[in-house]
Amino acid sequence: MRTLYSNTSSTLSFMLTGFPEMQSLEHWLAALLLLLYVISIVGNALILFIIKEEQSLHHPMYYFLSLLSVNDLGVSFSTLPTVLASMCFHIPETAFDACLAQMFFIHFFSWTESGILLAMSFDRYVAICNPLHYSSVLTDARVAHMGMSIIIRSFCMVFPLPFLLKRLPFCKANVLTHSYCLHPDLIRLPCGDTTINSMYGLFIVISAFGVDSVLILLSYVLILRSVLAIASREERLKTLNTCVSHISAVLIFYVPMISVSMVHRFVKHAPEYVHKFTSLVYLFVPPMLNPIIYSIKTKEIRRRLHKMLLGTKF
Repeated sequence: MRTLYSNTSSTLSFMLTGFPEMQSLEHWLAALLLLLYVISIVGNALILFIIKEEQSLHHPMYYFLSLLSVNDLGVSFSTLPTVLASMCFHIPETAFDACLAQMFFIHFFSWTESGILLAMSFDRYVAICNPLHYSSVLTDARVAHMGMSIIIRSFCMVFPLPFLLKRLPFCKANVLTHSYCLHPDLIRLPCGDTTINSMYGLFIVISAFGVDSVLILLSYVLILRSVLAIASREERLKTLNTCVSHISAVLIFYVPMISVSMVHRFVKHAPEYVHKFTSLVYLFVPPMLNPIIYSIKTKEIRRRLHKMLLGTKF
């Protein structure tokens, strides 16, 4: 494989490796990734269409679900260009600035998803613990403000990352581990001191994902306490069932994300396929599974899907 050496960002390129150790299965792997893309894009587009068309779904919970679907589409489209280029068309080279732009959007949508999941946990908390005040607490204006705050926070956190990388000299073999650009992968390559980059990356992981996950956990502790106060076992199960979709979305996002971060920082000598597999799960599984989970667990969405597919009521 050809390697590129350069000290200036204007001429620098990166080589995206994909899965050279699975060359015999390359076509099958490309087909699998394309299938995941199709499921993710079609599934999230359907969720958005159903929420738009169904007046009964014009509530805060589904507004947040719409944001989640838009964000998952953003994740899919962020990785799609380089994955298609490297896996399907065998064009592994990507320009420095294009790589930084992709890195920015991948991490921006990751931080945004964390904020959306936090907002959704707040929605569940208000709906279960303060149902009489739900409509007055989560007004359309407040939901819009929450959405804008999540986007602004994510932008402000990710914005410095490309500039922190651009200041460094790259004089090693600029070969990336994945078929897309991630910050933990990029900070392995510069010749200069990457302490600031690594520390800032760790700081925003802790201050965003760490704080969000703790607040989500706290909201469910309060929800569980409220649910246990319900006398009827049937009502307790019914109430908890409204949280299953969100809990699933939280787990399929945070578990792979934590795995990617820990593997890159603390298990640097792990086999390369471990880094690639955890990264694939982190970026491909949540956008694919979220629409499936919400379609299965949300009666209104399930009914509309059944009507669209079979032309009958469910």
